[in-house]
Amino acid sequence: MQLSDHFSLKEFTYSDTAIRLDIDNTPDQNVFINLNILAEGLETVRTKLDGNAIRVSSGYRSLILNRALHSKDTSQHILGLACDFACPGFGNVNDVMRTLSQSGIEFQQLILEFNSWIHISFPPAGQIAKREILLIDKQGTRFYR
Repeated sequence: MQLSDHFSLKEFTYSDTAIRLDIDNTPDQNVFINLNILAEGLETVRTKLDGNAIRVSSGYRSLILNRALHSKDTSQHILGLACDFACPGFGNVNDVMRTLSQSGIEFQQLILEFNSWIHISFPPAGQIAKREILLIDKQGTRFYR
């Protein structure tokens, strides 16, 4: 099922870990609504990245899957409002991060994680975007510059 022109429900819910551990990663109706917000947000990201394909490595995670991945229970992935991605056709993660952090895209968080992927989350319908821009690496979490 397509959620937008370039993003499908399958790519937001697929997880090797869920398959390996036999975890049901099917979103409920509220999460499904949020996944539409995520897809539309990523369409704006894709446009900003010159239309290059975005490779989603992690999208929606059920609470059980999120815990299996040792992520926090407060993760926006659980709500269907976040994903981790790269866009190799545009450039490396630093190029993507720099471009998105300087854009006017209305995201909640934009995080460069371990110089390997970018986490982006979007606000739920009706909420104002925080535009928090961070870097996470072995030294911890800090503001991205």
